[in-house]
Amino acid sequence: MFNVLPRYGVLSFIALLAIWLPIEAFAHGVDESTRAFLLENTGIQIMPFLYTGAKHMVTGYDHLLFLVGVLFFLYKSRDVLLYVSMFTLGHSVTLLFGVISDIQVNAYMIDAIIGLSVVYKGFDNLGGFKRIFGKSPNAKLAVLIFGLFHGFGLATKLQEFQLPSEGLIPNLIAFNVGVELGQFTALAFILLVINFWRKHSSFNRFATNTNCLLMSAGFMLVGFQLTGYFIN
Repeated sequence: MFNVLPRYGVLSFIALLAIWLPIEAFAHGVDESTRAFLLENTGIQIMPFLYTGAKHMVTGYDHLLFLVGVLFFLYKSRDVLLYVSMFTLGHSVTLLFGVISDIQVNAYMIDAIIGLSVVYKGFDNLGGFKRIFGKSPNAKLAVLIFGLFHGFGLATKLQEFQLPSEGLIPNLIAFNVGVELGQFTALAFILLVINFWRKHSSFNRFATNTNCLLMSAGFMLVGFQLTGYFIN
């Protein structure tokens, strides 16, 4: 019975992605209630920005897909902590720096790069770089660099709402802390599922399929964002 469960888990995961992606194929979408809050907020509002940051991370599946790829073959807690810290450092720096410095980037292009980060990680997990180039890129540096792009994605979305200067810094810090809380929650769930799955033989059997699926999802995100770039 327990050998069957992981198979159903994988199939459920694939079915969820197949249904999920076409419906909400923009990873940084903002729902109406959040949009209304960001457009109308004034002054320091720590808790609302904390909540908004956490919600944005939990529902930002491009971030989550990238983290699944990063964590997929990490077996030691020390490595998990190191890689997640590199990602956190990267996206925190550009999130804060991008908004405070008012650096404008095209949202479609930055989201396309984030989609590429998912493709990269799936391809790396499949050993694609070693087969073609003889070695893989520095994984820690790659996670840091893509973390910088992920942060710019968050900063770009916030800048669309022209946040008032009053209370900007504390609100941004609260948003970033919320992002980290959302990331921590998502990580706990992802690690729970992956660690459970690793105890079964199906993990190795489906590892290739899962990383191919990650690459496919990344390509879909890239295609969607580039389409948006050229038609808008």
